[in-house]
Amino acid sequence: MTRRTTLLVLNAETPDGVISEAAEIAAAHQNRLTCLLIGPAPALPMYAYGVPPYGSMSIPDNWSELVVEAQQAQSNRVDEIEALLAKSGAAGDVRPVMCATADVRQWVSRSACVSDEAFIAPSLRDAPEIFREVAYGVLFQSPIGLRANGSTAPEAERVFIAWNTSQEAASAVHAALPYLRAAKEVVVGCIDPVMTQQDDGQDPGTDVAAWLSHHGCTVTVSQYPSGGRDVAACILDRAQEIGADLVVMGAYGHARMVQAVFGGTTRSMLEQTDMPVFLAH
Repeated sequence: MTRRTTLLVLNAETPDGVISEAAEIAAAHQNRLTCLLIGPAPALPMYAYGVPPYGSMSIPDNWSELVVEAQQAQSNRVDEIEALLAKSGAAGDVRPVMCATADVRQWVSRSACVSDEAFIAPSLRDAPEIFREVAYGVLFQSPIGLRANGSTAPEAERVFIAWNTSQEAASAVHAALPYLRAAKEVVVGCIDPVMTQQDDGQDPGTDVAAWLSHHGCTVTVSQYPSGGRDVAACILDRAQEIGADLVVMGAYGHARMVQAVFGGTTRSMLEQTDMPVFLAH
């Protein structure tokens, strides 16, 4: 896979080694690497919002100094990342963003809409609110897929597709098609399929397997009972059994608010760190 653009969403704490590896992989495949550097804007102290009638805001004397320091620190990190890109010979750029957490999704979406896929740097897991906003911006406000865990290498020998007949699963398979074409083996796995014409069909997974075979993929189909276990755990178990390098699945097939409160397969797969995963909505 060449001439693609990978959006690497990272923060100042992302190790140089992670960035250098992504840059070297991009250079080796003639791909472009866009580094979106997310930095939290210095929080305005709460008491600054307490405005009495006909009064004025009480902003700390060092407020402007804190902002300048944060901007300078981010600028320094931009210079360091640009040096890493130059050393690797990778084509790419660094886009610094300093904003409130609630605005992260808009900035991520803007860059994702002109990329081929997005990858979340592991360091963002230490900032879970930003991690979730990044995922939301890619999955709900852009047309591309989101990858987490592993490296940014644009290939996988064995891919496990967590398949059902939802639009989300179909979107994920379409977005991951370059990976599927390049893979040596693709396994379409259906967890607790409902074998009726109105639901998953009489032989679940065979339709998408036939379509992928037409694209030159080597595909097998398997149906798995969950036995009442968590679906995400079943997906991980089955993927590990076949030695998968990547799991492809649809994201947020149910209402996002319900999943945010009660968990859900998407949330579990995003939170786990053992298996590389590719999601699309």
